[in-house]
Amino acid sequence: MKMKNVVIVLFAIVLAAVVFFLVRLGIFYGKIYNPKNSVEKKPSVEKSSYNILLLGYAGGTHEGTFLTDTMIVAHVDLKKKSVVLVSLPRDIWVAVPTKSGDPFHVKINTLYELELLGEPFPDVVGKNLVNKTIENIAGLPIDYFVAIDFYGFTRAMDILGGIDVNVDKSFTDERYPIEGKEKDLCGKDEQFTKVEKYLGDTESTLEAERDELFKKEPNLKKFFTDITDEPQNAFPCRYEKISFAKGLAHMSGETALKYARSRNSPEDGGDFGRARRQQKVIEATKDKVLTIGFVPKIIPLLDELEEYIKTDMPAVQLNKFLGENIHANEYKITNLVLTDNEWLKSSRSSDGQFVLIPEEGEDQWNGVKLWVKKATEGIIITPSPKIKPTR
Repeated sequence: MKMKNVVIVLFAIVLAAVVFFLVRLGIFYGKIYNPKNSVEKKPSVEKSSYNILLLGYAGGTHEGTFLTDTMIVAHVDLKKKSVVLVSLPRDIWVAVPTKSGDPFHVKINTLYELELLGEPFPDVVGKNLVNKTIENIAGLPIDYFVAIDFYGFTRAMDILGGIDVNVDKSFTDERYPIEGKEKDLCGKDEQFTKVEKYLGDTESTLEAERDELFKKEPNLKKFFTDITDEPQNAFPCRYEKISFAKGLAHMSGETALKYARSRNSPEDGGDFGRARRQQKVIEATKDKVLTIGFVPKIIPLLDELEEYIKTDMPAVQLNKFLGENIHANEYKITNLVLTDNEWLKSSRSSDGQFVLIPEEGEDQWNGVKLWVKKATEGIIITPSPKIKPTR
């Protein structure tokens, strides 16, 4: 074959590949695009910074499918080549708008579910509920959202060939929940049947009856207490033990998900440790995407993610961000995590739930807004140290 013909054939192959990719990208976008409003958002030509809400939820068919374990606001400045990631713990207590005007508060991790389903709170104003509430906390108007369920997350990581994460500290979590085992009684059906009616708020007559039962069967008292206080003892088959050692670790999708979701470790547990780890996973994913080996995995990645990711970002804006990929290694990433040592404090709701509210008081978000605003300007404000009570 003459050289000229070889060149023509190669050009045709490359052109066909490009066309295939663009068509496949268009199909992918058509499946993930999920506008919250009937009118498509048209980004301003002059706009150079964007606020994108990243949501991660469990998915599946169990109760609480759309409760968000991950809520991160990403402030992306294309001119400054900077990204500020603001992680919001799931126990933050937030006010939501109601049709009646009556005050109503929920934990922040229920917002996405409320917006999607509405029930059982028909008084809640569902339209743009998540965006408006997050803006009220962080002071950043949300331009777009991206939501992914955790099965899609694990598949994406596996298609990428895993990610390399630098684990800051060793930790062990003996109460990591096993998917699909949430209601498994672990062979304790008889014991559970005996104590089930005493769970939750009980009338005085039931309390007396319960106490009499516990006198006759002392083992049931411990089982009853463990259901609430030590569920891994009451129902051990619902949980598994996971451990991570300090240092660089190559993680599969399943392992990365466990690393990002774990919250019951004494060494690095709670929502705050988890939020920091989630940000590290995002950075590790960015590093993996920037490697040359990512290119042949684009199509399989699109095929896999289309069922598990939703966004309201218009195609023109998606293309704009994709164009920034060649500059991704130039971006500086700043990580912010709201904790009860910085800007938040622990409290109890009127119905007894553990919640997190602003240090300034319930619904007083001015300090947090200033902190986030300054961070987007490259200035990190350090809050005044809290005075711990002495005995």
